[in-house]
Amino acid sequence: MLDLRLIRHDPDRVRRGLAARGDDAAAVDAILGMDRRRRELLVQVEELKAERNRVSKEIAEIKRLGGNGSPLIALMRSKSGDVRTLEQEVREVDDELEAALYAIPNLPADDVPSGLDENYNRMVRSSGSPPELGFSPKPHWILGTSLGILDFDAAAKMSGARFVVFKGPGARLERSLINFYMDENEKAGFIPIQPPAIVTREALIGSAHLPKFEQDQFKLANGDLFLTPTAEAQLTNLHRDEILEAATLPRLYCAFTPCFRAEAGAAGKETRGIIRQHWFDKVELYAVCAPEQGPDLLERLTAQAEHLIKALALPYRITLLCAGEMGFAAAKTYDIEVWFPALGKYLEVSSVSLCGDFQARRAAIRYRPAPGAKAEFAHTLNGSGLAVGRPYAAILENYQQPDGSITIPEVLHPYMGGITTIQHRGSEEAIK
Repeated sequence: MLDLRLIRHDPDRVRRGLAARGDDAAAVDAILGMDRRRRELLVQVEELKAERNRVSKEIAEIKRLGGNGSPLIALMRSKSGDVRTLEQEVREVDDELEAALYAIPNLPADDVPSGLDENYNRMVRSSGSPPELGFSPKPHWILGTSLGILDFDAAAKMSGARFVVFKGPGARLERSLINFYMDENEKAGFIPIQPPAIVTREALIGSAHLPKFEQDQFKLANGDLFLTPTAEAQLTNLHRDEILEAATLPRLYCAFTPCFRAEAGAAGKETRGIIRQHWFDKVELYAVCAPEQGPDLLERLTAQAEHLIKALALPYRITLLCAGEMGFAAAKTYDIEVWFPALGKYLEVSSVSLCGDFQARRAAIRYRPAPGAKAEFAHTLNGSGLAVGRPYAAILENYQQPDGSITIPEVLHPYMGGITTIQHRGSEEAIK
């Protein structure tokens, strides 16, 4: 959430930031109008309360002198009724103003490239080259199905479209990626967290997934609860309504959760295979910090996510996203993209963002810059490090052999129980 004082005192900056994202800058004028109306109402409320108090004192004095204060009592009651009416109007304007503020995205940082689509993203660095396979590469969904390690038909019988069943060494490979990621992140100083997979509406509002993106969430029938779209939601709320001491910052966390997304707006976007599913596993990186620590931590979290991909020996590149490509809560974002031979292009496998105080305002996460100092809003960062399905698919495509088998990246061998190659032996043999 943006600071209302920023919108009030520097509306042109907010308009420019929204326009850079491709959002309607007219929302600024609507918010300013609500803010003015709210302040006018508050002045009227205070004036009426002052008048009511003055009348109340007059009544008390009249009664002290033995007089009848009935006419003034009627006037005081009328004033009290007017106060209640105006206070209700204030609450209604407050609700409208809060909803409008919740709908405004974060503003791009000064060094974020201008532009509304991926053509304006800026490549930062790359590593490795697309492999020379020497044969026509197959897409990961064909490889996985023929090896018997990915079963889309079984998943459809259980859960419908956009799900998969991992089988045999395929299930072990998925689990090995999770364990490798969590182990490496813990070695790098990130505290491991295993949060619940169900979150409240308040938690999703705090992380900025609600109310704007409710159509993308899986809501449970019993209560105002949701399946988590990402552990970013839980980690944002780990310190909700808390004041942290500066000496304890930054706080670095990594969490593994299953993630669930309706993907309501994702039609036509790599929906084949396991690139964009309703359920996927993800290891999340997260940081809570003082404002001055944010830029360096963005580089640190990006480097950590990059380390995980580099260890898998997958060709990748890192791009700085333009304003129009960033997520709702982000002020600056790096994407890590991996080469997919069958698709013939790079696809994002990790996204690391600096959010400033945008989430902290919503979740009331504050810190005390010095002992006894006034508490201020902390800054937050998040990064998918990594969404497991995409590196999994990239491994199948980049490590495929002419006979359809898949060699396992060396760094995963300790997690694979002695399996170094997933052989093409038919679906029944592949799961043994």
